[in-house]
This record gives sequence, C-alpha cells and structure tokens, in this order.
Amino acid sequence: MGIVRSSDAVVFSDNKVGNAWRATKESDPELAKQLNIAKKNLMENAFCGIQIPKELIPETYIKKYGVTNLWKYNLPNAWRLIYSVTTPTKIEIISVVLEWMNHKNYERRFKYS
Repeated sequence: MGIVRSSDAVVFSDNKVGNAWRATKESDPELAKQLNIAKKNLMENAFCGIQIPKELIPETYIKKYGVTNLWKYNLPNAWRLIYSVTTPTKIEIISVVLEWMNHKNYERRFKYS
C-alpha cells in the first residue's frame, strides 16, 4: 500500500515574496484572485505548471535560490508565476513560489526578447 498525501504545500521563497503576494489583495484584486487559484492548483498538484528545461533556468534563480528545477504557471493576461518544486521528505512535495511577472518581464528574465 502506498502513502497518500492529502495535498502538497505552497510556500514563498522569502518574506519579501510572501508580503508582495499578500499586498496584491489591495493593489490588484484580480491578480490576487488568480494567484490564489494558482496556489490552490499547486496544492492539489505541484506539477500542474510547465517545467522549464534546465538549460533555460536563469542564473539568477540558481544563485539566489539554489534551484535545480523551475516551473511556470500561466496566469490570465499573460502573467507568469515562477516556482520550484522541492521534496524535503519522501512523502512531502513543496512548491516554492519565487516570483510572478507580466509577459514582458518574463521574456526579459528568460532572455526570449
């Protein structure tokens, strides 16, 4: 018999990201709504986003967070939620939200433009 997880966890990479997430409730209620939908989906399945190939992971994420994997979750209006998946134990999967950005900034960050 396998071990069953009730849900995955979603955390923020640091306090700054967590505070920015909470601040969207006031500054951009529609974005906050979409971020919360994304969080719910990530809690149900940490792998619901699109995995970014390792060779395309921006150096900034590797240096700042030590990530070895990177995922994007497409939000409405071409916004992107960037996160990494970690497994601190064999039965726990955690999505770590690194940042979210509009499409223009996403293209810059990943050097697509």
